Amino acid sequence: MGLLSFLKEKFKKKDKTTEQYSKGMERSRKNFSSKLKNLSERYKTVNQDYFDELEQILIESDVGINFALNIIEEVLDRSREEGITDPQTINEILVDRMFVGYASKGDIQNELSFTPGTPTVLLVVGVNGVGKTTTIAKLAYRYINQGKKVMLVAADTFRAGATEQLTIWAERLKIEIATGKPEADPASVAYDGVKRAKEAGCDLVIVDTAGRLQTKVNLMSELAKIKRVIGKEVEGAPQDTFLIIDATTGQNGVIQAKAFAEVTNLTGVVITKMDGTSKGGIILAIRDELGVPVRFIGLGEKMEDLQEFDLDKYLYGLCVEEE
Repeated sequence: MGLLSFLKEKFKKKDKTTEQYSKGMERSRKNFSSKLKNLSERYKTVNQDYFDELEQILIESDVGINFALNIIEEVLDRSREEGITDPQTINEILVDRMFVGYASKGDIQNELSFTPGTPTVLLVVGVNGVGKTTTIAKLAYRYINQGKKVMLVAADTFRAGATEQLTIWAERLKIEIATGKPEADPASVAYDGVKRAKEAGCDLVIVDTAGRLQTKVNLMSELAKIKRVIGKEVEGAPQDTFLIIDATTGQNGVIQAKAFAEVTNLTGVVITKMDGTSKGGIILAIRDELGVPVRFIGLGEKMEDLQEFDLDKYLYGLCVEEE
């Protein structure tokens, strides 16, 4: 049984999160799976034209050119070795290779880890406009509902309104927030916030940072300083650094991810606005280019719509047409 058939069987009865994946990835699925189906219906047996069109479908879904070329080459080689000419079988192999292409890049841990008696510090980076502030709020909401004591730190002291927006969310969530004066040193704000959180017995501290890609040297220096001062207060902190990427930006999001990976040690990516794009392959592109796992995925606007990334559910949402 190929993965495509396995996923159909596995999610025949959808649970709540599978439903969220299906709904949130509806536009991407219509773009990808319908094209796969249409392609297989137009060819009785596969040939080079079939593989060329298959490659184009992958590229148009934003999986990245390198990923598309490599996966098509793998599928083509297997079809030749085993004499496979049936389009449906080829599509099954394609989805198998998409799974392997993601999973083979290493660690796919999603949830944050917690150590009793010491706060977990999460640094959040990303350019303006990707939904960083809202994602921080959704992450806080998630862990509050898991019984964790959470504090926010507004270390993006340069963007007008950043502190105010995060403060509004903290008030809605009924949690503490550490802020500084406008244009205060971000590292100083981060240090004070983490120190307060440690004294208050918080389980999780989420630190918002500025997203200024046009000045990489300054950004690298700023993030390095933030990490250094946080590490003095909590050993090993920040334990995680998440990059927020807007799915609707397509390959531009991959470029952003590469740029941030050059200036900081990313431990995960959060994809926002997946429900707003028809090119859901960006997750495969980012994983292929950076090797960094997607930890969470935004499937809608509600607080509950930020879900732990699940590779099976993602591929089901992308590749399996609704009955």
